[in-house]
Amino acid sequence: MNPIERPRRLRRDGLRELVSETTLDANNLIAPMFVDATTDERVAIQSMPGHERVPIEESVARVEEIRETGVEAVMLFGIPESKDERGSRAWAEDGVVQEVTRRITRETDATVITDVCLCEYTEHGHCGVLEDEAATDPRLTVKNDETLDLLGKIAVSHAEAGAEMVAPSGMMDGMVGAIRAELDDANYADVAIMSYAAKYESAFYGPFRDAADGAPAFGDRRHYQMDPANAREAMREVALDVGEGADVLMVKPALPYLDIVSAIREKFDRPVAAYNVSGEYAMLHAAADREWLDLQETALESLVSIKRAGADIILTYFAEDVAAAFDE
Repeated sequence: MNPIERPRRLRRDGLRELVSETTLDANNLIAPMFVDATTDERVAIQSMPGHERVPIEESVARVEEIRETGVEAVMLFGIPESKDERGSRAWAEDGVVQEVTRRITRETDATVITDVCLCEYTEHGHCGVLEDEAATDPRLTVKNDETLDLLGKIAVSHAEAGAEMVAPSGMMDGMVGAIRAELDDANYADVAIMSYAAKYESAFYGPFRDAADGAPAFGDRRHYQMDPANAREAMREVALDVGEGADVLMVKPALPYLDIVSAIREKFDRPVAAYNVSGEYAMLHAAADREWLDLQETALESLVSIKRAGADIILTYFAEDVAAAFDE
């Protein structure tokens, strides 16, 4: 008996593309960029092939390289020239992200998004002001409310430099509301907030911490980043950020948490972003180096899966390679 339904009819060339349910292009992508105030030359990141720490003087040239592939949005992460207990270089007027943001917005048409956190700027590598004796007592970590004041200062300093969107990533309670209030009071009501609304304490962050010099000097971040076992809690976190005025909702990491991306897409009417993180990038490169996988094909399939799950925006280290492949 011949089959009545023949789904293969629509898989022929020409028809296959016509009925494709998920589309991905360069406009959906944000390229991360590490800017290093301690170097005068580009420094390769060994655990992230193809990526470098870029000196301030080369930041505009690096952005133009990204834009040549069709990607127009960059996320800036800074490595400061010095660190202290409170991370004061994070909100300094002459800080690395502030200076680079001014240069990029003055000399290019790129969309600049800035990471708002303290881990790259503190001597201890945690994402805020430490509680007393935190270095010796694993039950103690970061003072939430005191950290909110600093996050607001960072966000305003980035807005003053020309950032079009700020992205708080520390998972502090109330961070979106605190930043929104500070931006509005400083007459930056038009600056958007992309909150890392559901950021998990993940084993996939290792290469990033090398790249941004932001690994904790002691302990871990389990007291403020989410437990990988929890899904319902993510909905609560996201709802709180929506109530505080988040414009875009970020899930980090992406691939191990596609269920969270999908659930947020179904429940909330905000744009959803997903961070295809450094470990996801590095493991595909490692497999490709051993000729176990085709790098371009697996990278593209990974990003399509994130888009299919419901992400409108993908922050990924594959942004340039995939965007260039679109042209090809």
